[in-house]
Amino acid sequence: MHKSGLVELEAVLAVARRENFRAAAHDLDMSPSALSNAIAGLEQRLDVRLFNRTTRSVSLTEAGAQFVEQIAPALSRIHQAVENINTHRDTPSGTLRINAYAGAARQVFTPVVTEFMKRYPDMQVEIVTQTQFIDIVEDGFDGGLRHLDDVPRDMIAIPAGPAMEFAVVAAPAYFTNRPKPHTPDDLLQHDCIKSRLGSGAIYRWEFEHNGLASSLEVPGKLVLDEINLLLDAARAGIGIANLPLSAVQHDLAAGTLMRVLADWAPVFSRLAFYYPSRKHVSAGLRAFITLLREFETRRQHEDIPYGPVIPF
Repeated sequence: MHKSGLVELEAVLAVARRENFRAAAHDLDMSPSALSNAIAGLEQRLDVRLFNRTTRSVSLTEAGAQFVEQIAPALSRIHQAVENINTHRDTPSGTLRINAYAGAARQVFTPVVTEFMKRYPDMQVEIVTQTQFIDIVEDGFDGGLRHLDDVPRDMIAIPAGPAMEFAVVAAPAYFTNRPKPHTPDDLLQHDCIKSRLGSGAIYRWEFEHNGLASSLEVPGKLVLDEINLLLDAARAGIGIANLPLSAVQHDLAAGTLMRVLADWAPVFSRLAFYYPSRKHVSAGLRAFITLLREFETRRQHEDIPYGPVIPF
Protein backbone atom coordinates (compact mmCIF):
# COMPACT_ATOMS: atom_id res chain seq x y z
CA MET A 1 0.00 0.00 0.00
CA HIS A 2 1.26 3.47 -0.85
CA LYS A 3 1.73 5.95 1.96
CA SER A 4 -1.29 8.21 2.34
CA GLY A 5 -0.76 11.92 1.93
CA LEU A 6 -1.88 14.48 4.50
CA VAL A 7 -4.38 15.82 1.98
CA GLU A 8 -6.26 12.52 1.99
CA LEU A 9 -6.30 12.36 5.78
CA GLU A 10 -7.46 15.98 6.02
CA ALA A 11 -10.20 15.12 3.54
CA VAL A 12 -11.41 12.25 5.71
CA LEU A 13 -11.54 14.43 8.82
CA ALA A 14 -13.33 17.25 6.99
CA VAL A 15 -16.03 14.97 5.59
CA ALA A 16 -16.43 13.27 8.96
CA ARG A 17 -16.87 16.66 10.62
CA ARG A 18 -19.24 18.18 8.05
CA GLU A 19 -21.02 14.99 6.90
CA ASN A 20 -21.16 16.62 3.50
CA PHE A 21 -18.64 16.42 0.65
CA ARG A 22 -19.38 19.86 -0.77
CA ALA A 23 -19.08 21.62 2.59
CA ALA A 24 -15.89 19.71 3.40
CA ALA A 25 -14.41 20.61 0.00
CA HIS A 26 -15.16 24.27 0.68
CA ASP A 27 -13.40 24.07 4.06
CA LEU A 28 -10.31 22.60 2.42
CA ASP A 29 -10.42 24.91 -0.61
CA MET A 30 -10.76 21.90 -2.91
CA SER A 31 -13.25 21.02 -5.60
CA PRO A 32 -15.85 18.41 -4.54
CA SER A 33 -14.61 16.07 -7.24
CA ALA A 34 -10.99 16.35 -6.08
CA LEU A 35 -11.99 15.64 -2.50
CA SER A 36 -14.16 12.69 -3.54
CA ASN A 37 -11.32 11.28 -5.63
CA ALA A 38 -8.87 11.65 -2.73
CA ILE A 39 -11.10 9.71 -0.37
CA ALA A 40 -11.97 7.10 -2.99
CA GLY A 41 -8.26 6.59 -3.69
CA LEU A 42 -7.52 6.17 0.00
CA GLU A 43 -10.39 3.70 0.43
CA GLN A 44 -9.13 1.71 -2.55
CA ARG A 45 -5.59 1.48 -1.16
CA LEU A 46 -6.86 0.60 2.31
CA ASP A 47 -9.39 -1.81 0.80
CA VAL A 48 -11.90 -0.53 3.36
CA ARG A 49 -14.95 1.69 2.94
CA LEU A 50 -14.67 4.67 5.30
CA PHE A 51 -18.00 6.35 4.51
CA ASN A 52 -21.54 5.26 3.82
CA ARG A 53 -22.80 7.45 0.99
CA THR A 54 -26.37 8.02 -0.15
CA THR A 55 -27.89 10.80 -2.25
CA ARG A 56 -29.00 12.49 0.99
CA SER A 57 -26.38 11.74 3.61
CA VAL A 58 -22.78 10.83 4.36
CA SER A 59 -21.78 8.95 7.51
CA LEU A 60 -18.76 7.10 8.81
CA THR A 61 -18.68 3.33 8.69
CA GLU A 62 -17.54 1.50 11.81
CA ALA A 63 -14.09 1.20 10.31
CA GLY A 64 -14.15 4.85 9.29
CA ALA A 65 -15.07 5.99 12.81
CA GLN A 66 -12.18 3.98 14.25
CA PHE A 67 -9.81 5.40 11.61
CA VAL A 68 -10.85 8.99 12.35
CA GLU A 69 -10.46 8.44 16.10
CA GLN A 70 -6.89 7.29 15.55
CA ILE A 71 -5.69 9.85 12.99
CA ALA A 72 -7.30 12.97 14.46
CA PRO A 73 -4.85 13.37 17.39
CA ALA A 74 -1.87 12.76 15.12
CA LEU A 75 -2.98 15.37 12.60
CA SER A 76 -3.67 17.81 15.42
CA ARG A 77 -0.08 17.39 16.63
CA ILE A 78 1.23 17.91 13.11
CA HIS A 79 -0.76 21.14 12.75
CA GLN A 80 0.47 22.33 16.11
CA ALA A 81 4.07 21.64 15.08
CA VAL A 82 3.54 23.75 11.97
CA GLU A 83 2.03 26.52 14.06
CA ASN A 84 4.91 26.39 16.50
CA ILE A 85 7.34 26.84 13.62
CA ASN A 86 5.17 29.68 12.35
CA THR A 87 5.74 31.59 15.60
CA HIS A 88 9.42 31.92 14.65
CA ARG A 89 8.56 33.80 11.46
CA ASP A 90 8.75 37.58 11.33
CA THR A 91 5.09 37.60 10.32
CA PRO A 92 2.46 34.85 10.69
CA SER A 93 1.05 33.04 7.70
CA GLY A 94 -1.90 30.81 7.05
CA THR A 95 -5.67 31.29 6.98
CA LEU A 96 -7.86 32.91 9.62
CA ARG A 97 -11.54 31.89 9.39
CA ILE A 98 -14.11 33.99 11.25
CA ASN A 99 -17.86 33.43 11.52
CA ALA A 100 -20.12 36.41 12.20
CA TYR A 101 -23.51 37.82 11.46
CA ALA A 102 -23.31 40.44 8.72
CA GLY A 103 -23.76 43.48 10.98
CA ALA A 104 -20.93 42.39 13.27
CA ALA A 105 -18.62 41.80 10.30
CA ARG A 106 -19.34 45.29 8.97
CA GLN A 107 -18.64 46.84 12.36
CA VAL A 108 -15.10 45.47 12.67
CA PHE A 109 -14.11 44.97 9.03
CA THR A 110 -12.82 48.41 8.09
CA PRO A 111 -11.00 49.32 11.30
CA VAL A 112 -9.64 45.91 12.33
CA VAL A 113 -9.60 43.37 9.50
CA THR A 114 -8.19 45.73 6.89
CA GLU A 115 -5.42 46.79 9.30
CA PHE A 116 -4.71 43.12 10.06
CA MET A 117 -4.21 42.33 6.39
CA LYS A 118 -1.90 45.32 5.95
CA ARG A 119 0.24 44.27 8.88
CA TYR A 120 0.34 40.58 7.99
CA PRO A 121 0.44 40.24 4.19
CA ASP A 122 1.15 36.50 4.39
CA MET A 123 -2.17 35.85 6.13
CA GLN A 124 -5.40 34.96 4.37
CA VAL A 125 -8.70 35.96 5.99
CA GLU A 126 -12.07 34.35 5.32
CA ILE A 127 -15.16 35.89 6.93
CA VAL A 128 -18.35 33.86 6.62
CA THR A 129 -21.53 35.76 7.51
CA GLN A 130 -24.66 33.95 8.57
CA THR A 131 -27.57 34.78 10.82
CA GLN A 132 -27.78 31.37 12.47
CA PHE A 133 -25.65 30.54 15.47
CA ILE A 134 -23.18 27.72 14.85
CA ASP A 135 -20.53 25.72 16.67
CA ILE A 136 -17.37 27.43 15.39
CA VAL A 137 -15.16 24.51 16.40
CA GLU A 138 -17.29 21.89 14.68
CA ASP A 139 -17.54 24.01 11.53
CA GLY A 140 -13.82 24.72 11.33
CA PHE A 141 -13.64 28.40 12.30
CA ASP A 142 -10.87 30.04 14.33
CA GLY A 143 -13.21 32.52 15.96
CA GLY A 144 -16.58 34.22 15.85
CA LEU A 145 -18.20 37.63 16.29
CA ARG A 146 -21.45 37.85 18.24
CA HIS A 147 -22.94 39.85 21.08
CA LEU A 148 -21.13 39.27 24.34
CA ASP A 149 -24.26 37.87 26.01
CA ASP A 150 -24.53 35.22 23.26
CA VAL A 151 -20.98 33.88 23.48
CA PRO A 152 -20.88 30.27 24.74
CA ARG A 153 -19.46 29.94 28.23
CA ASP A 154 -16.67 27.61 27.17
CA MET A 155 -15.20 30.25 24.86
CA ILE A 156 -12.75 33.08 25.53
CA ALA A 157 -14.37 36.42 24.65
CA ILE A 158 -12.78 39.78 23.86
CA PRO A 159 -15.19 42.76 23.91
CA ALA A 160 -15.12 44.80 20.71
CA GLY A 161 -16.76 48.18 20.33
CA PRO A 162 -19.24 50.16 22.39
CA ALA A 163 -22.50 49.07 23.96
CA MET A 164 -25.52 49.26 21.68
CA GLU A 165 -28.51 51.55 22.22
CA PHE A 166 -31.72 50.91 20.32
CA ALA A 167 -34.11 53.49 18.89
CA VAL A 168 -37.78 53.07 17.98
CA VAL A 169 -38.25 54.97 14.72
CA ALA A 170 -40.68 55.54 11.87
CA ALA A 171 -41.01 57.81 8.84
CA PRO A 172 -42.78 61.12 9.58
CA ALA A 173 -45.43 60.16 7.00
CA TYR A 174 -46.34 57.11 9.06
CA PHE A 175 -47.66 59.37 11.83
CA THR A 176 -49.70 61.60 9.52
CA ASN A 177 -52.95 59.92 10.57
CA ARG A 178 -51.72 58.02 13.63
CA PRO A 179 -50.89 59.12 17.19
CA LYS A 180 -47.31 58.76 18.34
CA PRO A 181 -46.77 56.08 21.00
CA HIS A 182 -45.91 57.40 24.47
CA THR A 183 -45.46 54.02 26.18
CA PRO A 184 -44.52 50.60 24.80
CA ASP A 185 -48.09 49.38 25.23
CA ASP A 186 -49.19 52.02 22.71
CA LEU A 187 -47.29 50.01 20.07
CA LEU A 188 -50.03 47.40 20.24
CA GLN A 189 -52.18 49.80 18.21
CA HIS A 190 -49.53 50.26 15.51
CA ASP A 191 -47.97 48.40 12.58
CA CYS A 192 -44.49 47.33 13.64
CA ILE A 193 -41.73 45.89 11.48
CA LYS A 194 -40.58 42.71 13.18
CA SER A 195 -37.06 41.29 13.07
CA ARG A 196 -35.92 37.68 13.19
CA LEU A 197 -32.91 36.84 15.33
CA GLY A 198 -30.05 34.47 14.54
CA SER A 199 -31.69 31.83 16.72
CA GLY A 200 -34.73 31.91 14.40
CA ALA A 201 -36.97 33.52 17.01
CA ILE A 202 -38.87 36.76 16.40
CA TYR A 203 -37.33 39.53 18.49
CA ARG A 204 -39.44 40.73 21.41
CA TRP A 205 -38.87 44.48 21.66
CA GLU A 206 -37.10 45.33 24.89
CA PHE A 207 -37.49 48.49 26.94
CA GLU A 208 -36.12 50.04 30.11
CA HIS A 209 -37.66 52.91 32.05
CA ASN A 210 -36.74 54.21 35.52
CA GLY A 211 -34.59 51.14 36.04
CA LEU A 212 -37.32 48.67 35.17
CA ALA A 213 -36.89 46.37 32.15
CA SER A 214 -39.73 44.95 30.07
CA SER A 215 -40.33 43.29 26.71
CA LEU A 216 -43.22 43.28 24.27
CA GLU A 217 -44.32 41.08 21.39
CA VAL A 218 -45.30 43.80 18.94
CA PRO A 219 -47.89 43.39 16.19
CA GLY A 220 -46.87 43.56 12.55
CA LYS A 221 -47.30 42.00 9.15
CA LEU A 222 -43.69 42.29 7.95
CA VAL A 223 -40.77 40.23 9.31
CA LEU A 224 -37.19 40.91 8.17
CA ASP A 225 -33.72 39.76 9.24
CA GLU A 226 -31.45 42.18 7.39
CA ILE A 227 -30.61 45.69 8.60
CA ASN A 228 -30.84 47.45 5.24
CA LEU A 229 -34.26 45.95 4.53
CA LEU A 230 -35.46 47.07 7.96
CA LEU A 231 -34.22 50.58 7.28
CA ASP A 232 -35.80 50.69 3.83
CA ALA A 233 -39.12 49.49 5.23
CA ALA A 234 -39.09 52.14 7.96
CA ARG A 235 -38.15 54.89 5.51
CA ALA A 236 -41.00 53.80 3.24
CA GLY A 237 -43.49 54.37 6.05
CA ILE A 238 -44.53 50.71 6.29
CA GLY A 239 -44.39 50.77 10.07
CA ILE A 240 -42.39 51.39 13.22
CA ALA A 241 -38.97 49.76 13.50
CA ASN A 242 -36.68 49.09 16.44
CA LEU A 243 -33.09 49.60 15.30
CA PRO A 244 -29.65 50.46 16.71
CA LEU A 245 -29.29 54.20 17.23
CA SER A 246 -25.99 54.18 15.32
CA ALA A 247 -27.76 52.74 12.26
CA VAL A 248 -30.43 55.47 12.13
CA GLN A 249 -28.55 58.57 13.24
CA HIS A 250 -28.11 59.83 9.68
CA ASP A 251 -31.83 59.42 8.98
CA LEU A 252 -32.76 61.16 12.23
CA ALA A 253 -30.52 64.10 11.34
CA ALA A 254 -31.92 64.24 7.80
CA GLY A 255 -35.52 63.98 8.98
CA THR A 256 -36.29 60.82 6.98
CA LEU A 257 -36.97 59.02 10.25
CA MET A 258 -38.18 60.27 13.62
CA ARG A 259 -37.65 58.71 17.01
CA VAL A 260 -40.28 57.86 19.60
CA LEU A 261 -40.10 56.29 23.07
CA ALA A 262 -36.57 57.61 23.58
CA ASP A 263 -37.06 57.52 27.37
CA TRP A 264 -37.67 53.79 27.16
CA ALA A 265 -34.49 52.88 25.23
CA PRO A 266 -32.38 50.04 26.71
CA VAL A 267 -28.65 49.60 26.26
CA PHE A 268 -27.42 46.17 25.18
CA SER A 269 -24.15 44.31 25.39
CA ARG A 270 -21.21 44.98 23.13
CA LEU A 271 -19.89 42.76 20.41
CA ALA A 272 -17.23 40.23 21.29
CA PHE A 273 -14.71 38.22 19.32
CA TYR A 274 -14.56 34.72 20.77
CA TYR A 275 -12.43 31.66 20.24
CA PRO A 276 -11.98 28.20 21.81
CA SER A 277 -10.32 28.07 25.21
CA ARG A 278 -7.54 25.77 24.08
CA LYS A 279 -3.93 25.76 25.17
CA HIS A 280 -2.42 26.33 21.73
CA VAL A 281 -3.49 29.30 19.61
CA SER A 282 -2.24 29.73 16.05
CA ALA A 283 0.14 32.58 15.29
CA GLY A 284 -2.40 34.20 12.98
CA LEU A 285 -5.19 34.07 15.54
CA ARG A 286 -2.84 35.36 18.24
CA ALA A 287 -1.90 38.32 16.03
CA PHE A 288 -5.56 39.10 15.35
CA ILE A 289 -6.39 38.99 19.07
CA THR A 290 -3.48 41.31 19.84
CA LEU A 291 -4.61 43.78 17.19
CA LEU A 292 -8.21 43.68 18.39
CA ARG A 293 -7.17 44.40 21.97
CA GLU A 294 -4.88 47.18 20.76
CA PHE A 295 -7.69 48.75 18.77
CA GLU A 296 -10.12 48.47 21.68
CA THR A 297 -7.65 50.27 23.97
CA ARG A 298 -7.18 53.03 21.39
CA ARG A 299 -10.94 53.33 20.93
CA GLN A 300 -11.47 53.90 24.63
CA HIS A 301 -8.71 56.49 24.96
CA GLU A 302 -8.76 58.21 21.58
CA ASP A 303 -12.43 57.77 20.59
CA ILE A 304 -11.53 55.89 17.39
CA PRO A 305 -14.78 54.60 15.87
CA TYR A 306 -15.72 51.12 14.79
CA GLY A 307 -18.25 50.78 12.00
CA PRO A 308 -21.97 51.19 12.75
CA VAL A 309 -23.26 48.96 15.54
CA ILE A 310 -25.75 46.70 13.77
CA PRO A 311 -27.46 43.76 15.49
CA PHE A 312 -28.41 41.52 12.58
